[in-house]
Amino acid sequence: MSVRELHFNLFLHGCGHHQAAWRHPASAVEQLTDITYYERLAQTAEAGLFDAVFFADGQSVGAPSAGPLWSLEPLTTLAAMARNTTRIGLISTVSTTFHSPFHVARMLASLDHISHGRIGWNVVTSMFDAEAQNHSMDGMPPSDKRYAQAAEFIDVVTALWDSWADDAVLADRNGLFADPTKLYPVDHVGEHFQVAGPLNISRGPQGRPVLFQAGASKAGRNLAARYAEGIYAVAYDQTQGQEYYADLKTRIAGQGRNPATVAIMPGLVTYLGSTEAEARAQQAEIDQLLPATQSLAQLSTFLGQDCSDWDLDMPVPDLPPPAEFAGPQGRYATILRIIETERPTVRQLLGRLAAGGGHCTMVGTPEQVADAIECWFSTGAADGFNLMPPLLPGAIEEFIDRVVPILQRRGLYRTAYTASTLRGHLGLERPSV
Repeated sequence: MSVRELHFNLFLHGCGHHQAAWRHPASAVEQLTDITYYERLAQTAEAGLFDAVFFADGQSVGAPSAGPLWSLEPLTTLAAMARNTTRIGLISTVSTTFHSPFHVARMLASLDHISHGRIGWNVVTSMFDAEAQNHSMDGMPPSDKRYAQAAEFIDVVTALWDSWADDAVLADRNGLFADPTKLYPVDHVGEHFQVAGPLNISRGPQGRPVLFQAGASKAGRNLAARYAEGIYAVAYDQTQGQEYYADLKTRIAGQGRNPATVAIMPGLVTYLGSTEAEARAQQAEIDQLLPATQSLAQLSTFLGQDCSDWDLDMPVPDLPPPAEFAGPQGRYATILRIIETERPTVRQLLGRLAAGGGHCTMVGTPEQVADAIECWFSTGAADGFNLMPPLLPGAIEEFIDRVVPILQRRGLYRTAYTASTLRGHLGLERPSV
């Protein structure tokens, strides 16, 4: 019986996951369109034996004056990164609302060949009207329609990946290139898509790229339970992590799938120091870089009240209970939980929300962070984490240098790669046709 080990992905996002990261003197803000920046980050994560690097993506520009949001297109970027790494998995978000199933199946199958079996697809339905308006739409379709379309989209893409048998290619110079009896039409006619198939590229090294999903809503959780082979979770603390973990594992079993094969990986922001005080000083240093006016305006939006005159270095004023709040309940509940647990000043709350939002944040020595990771892992709150460094590249280098060796000594994390594909890293079987 194999020993259960932690899984880590590096979530790549601009200069880091803190909104003020780009302002820091050590940031790589001038390199955001330089492919060597991303290649070096992937090589760093590979040296740390991570399962994968992970790109989110969006289809609109956001607020450019506030800092970088999106830059290089991820699939193009991963193609280059695949040529400069050998083992680490390469995962990208691709929206089912703005793409064609055939196009996505072909791009990801191509990348799986280019990378020799290291590609994953993070399935999203997208969220914002500003994105839809860049794709000849007035606004986003309703949530139920987006998720129904996503399920059909995944079914079609999977069928296309399975439309070549593993041994279909003969490459017989005196005969056939491919056995026509081993190429299968898809002939899909559904509510949203009509796709004849088969795909115009042979089956990839993994059979199918690995499917990831970030299911938070009920519809998202159901989609993840039905399809996902890895889940990017949002959990503020261990209790919330355990609740989400138990719920998803139950839903996965309800779909007739083995829950043990699906890695649930919450987002994790870390600040490290030789002492806890030093780690908190590092957190405060980057928090100080947040523009106060802009950050208070965003907080006003989150809380549904004017926060512009709040004293940054005083405790957060009392807020109304959730029943009296008319805005989005999920974020508001998380903010209340942060305030109740951490008793932050206004400045600390702004920094907390700026780095990972509602995701888990661990601040302390390498041993303290390793202890907390082990606790989540051993108590049914996580199978691993999507690391969200507040500042890149420094924070991920420090995590690999100082936390990973502790986890390895405890037998919780691999000391060498034992597989060459992303499926192999995650302990997943290669699907058969």
